[in-house]
Amino acid sequence: MRRASGVLMHISSLYGDYSSGSFSKSAFEFIDFLSDSGFSFWQVLPFCVTDDHNSPYASPASEAGNPYFVDLAALFEQGLLTSDELSSAKQHTPYSCEFERLKAERFELLKKASKRADKKAVLSFIDKNPKIQKACEFLSLKEANDKKGFLEWDKQKSYDEETLFAWQFIQYHFFKQWQGVKDYAASKNVKIIGDLPFYVSFDSSDVYFNKEDFLLDGDGKMRFKAGVPPDYFAKDGQLWGNPIYDFEKMQKDGFTFWKERLKSALNLYDCVRIDHFRAFSDYWSVPADAQTAKEGQWQRGPREKIIDALKSVSKEGSIIAENLGIIDDDVNALLDYSGFPGMSVFQFGFDGNFKNPHLIHNFKENLVAYTGTHDNNTLLGFMWELDDKTRRDALSYIGFVGDNFDKSYDTIIRLMLMSRANLVVFPIQDLLGYGSDTRLNTPGKAEGNWSYRITREQLMGLNRERFLNLNRQYSRI
Repeated sequence: MRRASGVLMHISSLYGDYSSGSFSKSAFEFIDFLSDSGFSFWQVLPFCVTDDHNSPYASPASEAGNPYFVDLAALFEQGLLTSDELSSAKQHTPYSCEFERLKAERFELLKKASKRADKKAVLSFIDKNPKIQKACEFLSLKEANDKKGFLEWDKQKSYDEETLFAWQFIQYHFFKQWQGVKDYAASKNVKIIGDLPFYVSFDSSDVYFNKEDFLLDGDGKMRFKAGVPPDYFAKDGQLWGNPIYDFEKMQKDGFTFWKERLKSALNLYDCVRIDHFRAFSDYWSVPADAQTAKEGQWQRGPREKIIDALKSVSKEGSIIAENLGIIDDDVNALLDYSGFPGMSVFQFGFDGNFKNPHLIHNFKENLVAYTGTHDNNTLLGFMWELDDKTRRDALSYIGFVGDNFDKSYDTIIRLMLMSRANLVVFPIQDLLGYGSDTRLNTPGKAEGNWSYRITREQLMGLNRERFLNLNRQYSRI
């Protein structure tokens, strides 16, 4: 990976008129901002359908694109929505995603549009993408069964054909519109970094159609569930609840499930961050009836064998390993074996250990360095919430002089760009200098996440020439 920089912002955080960011004009304007400012990468979060808490990391269908990202204005221009229907979808606020309204209204609106569609084009797309077809079938079956988990489905119930076609229609336009955005990014020499969650949701098309790839009992229930032991984010650990893979079975068929997942992701993005990379080395397995993640234990992962399988379907430089959390020598050895760049996060650097890999002076070249990820506070919020001693240590470390530490993020951004790390990525909130009220996600907290959005005025107010000069000055162009 060459020396460069990028910005982290999910599609949902883009500005627009219809309750969520989408593949609309704002996506193209954001690419213009990146290009004009000397940034070469745009990092996004998973594009899939979200769960009940609006998280893209526990999707009921990881192969299906999020309906909220479909640009309604484009559908109107194609005669698929009326002016009244488009007006009815106008948002009430530009500052956050209106998730409750989206859940209540968006699918039904897109279903109306699907009834005016060219079925031939949609079905031709679906025929070429069988995994997307399965995702549409699962989502339609879930609708037919009152959105219950698949273990509770009435096997006599089938999906409604109109509902199935509505999902197919959504996927056709989702992928068609995204390809237009991605092509425009390529024309501006901006690459897209996507995100591949390590685990999938139990109640999902991924499990429903691939039960043999998971550790389930004879009734199809989970024997074990995923999580992590106590760490920086959660003192009691995190009980994620995802099913555990049957890696022994997967190895026998060459890790087909994982290779297909990666190929799908690399069709969407130029580069993929594999979340929770450490679980390839050892993963935390919790009994299915456990109440806390503390009751789990480490199990040996597939290690070099799955790395070889992933490399067989990817290009050099197309994978980033999220090696955060509890990292031991085995994880580091596996990362070295893979050759994938790992990650460092500035906010994790201040534990009093000057050999901490998250401190800027310890950054390696084969690394993606962040001021923070989507799971962190903003940089300004982080500085505000530090205890007095740690804040003094952090300010001393970066050589910041003065009492107004609100502006310390300017110094941090410069030092990050100056570092050895080949790629440096900033959340959009850190470029804007915003506080903790714009934080995107707090791990372990179910409510109140994922809703942050920027406005057009905020994006246009950023000094592109300043970032361009910094990127040029530190050889990131």
